[in-house]
Amino acid sequence: MSIKDNRFALVQYKEAKNRKRWWMLACMATSLILAMSTWFSASAVIPQLREVWKISSTSAAWLTIAVQMGFVCGALISSLLNLSDIISPRHIILGGAIGAAIANMSLLGTNGIVVAILIRFTTGFFLAGVYPPSFKLISTWFRSGRGLALGILASAIVLGSGMPHLVNGLGGLDWRLVIYLTSVLTILGGLIPELIVKQGPFAFPVARFDPWQIAGVFANPGVRMAIIGYVGHMWELFALYAWYSIFLNDMLLSHGFSAGMTSAYATFAIFVAGSLGCWLGGILADRWGRTNSNILMLSISGTCAFVIGLFFDTFPWIVLLIGLVWGFTVVADSAQFSTMVTELANQSYVGTALTIQLSAGYTITVITIWLIPLLKEAFGWRWAFAFLAPGPILGVLSMLKLKSLPVVSRIAGGKG
Repeated sequence: MSIKDNRFALVQYKEAKNRKRWWMLACMATSLILAMSTWFSASAVIPQLREVWKISSTSAAWLTIAVQMGFVCGALISSLLNLSDIISPRHIILGGAIGAAIANMSLLGTNGIVVAILIRFTTGFFLAGVYPPSFKLISTWFRSGRGLALGILASAIVLGSGMPHLVNGLGGLDWRLVIYLTSVLTILGGLIPELIVKQGPFAFPVARFDPWQIAGVFANPGVRMAIIGYVGHMWELFALYAWYSIFLNDMLLSHGFSAGMTSAYATFAIFVAGSLGCWLGGILADRWGRTNSNILMLSISGTCAFVIGLFFDTFPWIVLLIGLVWGFTVVADSAQFSTMVTELANQSYVGTALTIQLSAGYTITVITIWLIPLLKEAFGWRWAFAFLAPGPILGVLSMLKLKSLPVVSRIAGGKG
């Protein structure tokens, strides 16, 4: 075979491998869109559940808080056992999806808030087996362009989380149908990686059981800054997702407009904007640097959090516009924090490090989801969301600190 033939064969091999990795990414993204739909399934139908179960807004908040707490517990147990590093991510994802779907479906057999909160806790517990392993699995297909790849996965998670709002907006479907559909979608999502998505050519080193790796994660200064930045980012993210629909619903009613379907569709638009933000945030981070990209997104989202309530008594389209910008930027940095962890952590325990990062971030969301309705009662919607702004400020400070560390050269191919 001539040198020319060898070069042609090499080009064909690289093109085939490149096509395969994008196919795997597409399958993994589809999986997450479907599997994560149970996350906000109850939150999307809170207005209906408040009428059916006669519960207060504070009690209703626990339907979302319980998912966060369940996710944190599931993530902590997974971290202690190093599950994401010693068991195939595909098997963990399937088991998590089936468990979350069964738990979510159990809501159909209850008619009270206490049991519902326990069910939502269980749903979050099992979803901890879907989210982190998915990021690790697709990272084995991408060494270059990993920021974009994980950004696309985050985009899928955001879109999947917003699906219940779309389903709920389709003519005001009964809440039971929303729960049923999201449960079925979650099982389908878990089957995709099990049957299609294999480990890529950039596999992480084989790990052994070592519960002390949790301490090792926090001892790594680069990973520690990435986790702190992620916590600041999460301080505002889920409070927006959990309460924007109620905020917009109250605003429309105060202006004499009908709400219901309008607020459901508008909230879904926020999730769509976030989905696009994750995608474009990944492109920007790979080209400009993850720390620089995250600082920009955190600055814009923090500003939106501070000002959106000031327009509560003005025109609804202004609030929707700010909401779209907020929805775009509030999550555009999310996957890049995780990407930095995959680049900076002990490569044998990337799954454990990712799970710890996510559990730390989701722990903080419990506070803000619980806090927003209390702040609304005390200060009104005009200032309630403004209390989320300190989170992005913390995130910016952590990124500035990370930029000063020598390990920044390992991020985004040296771009930082």
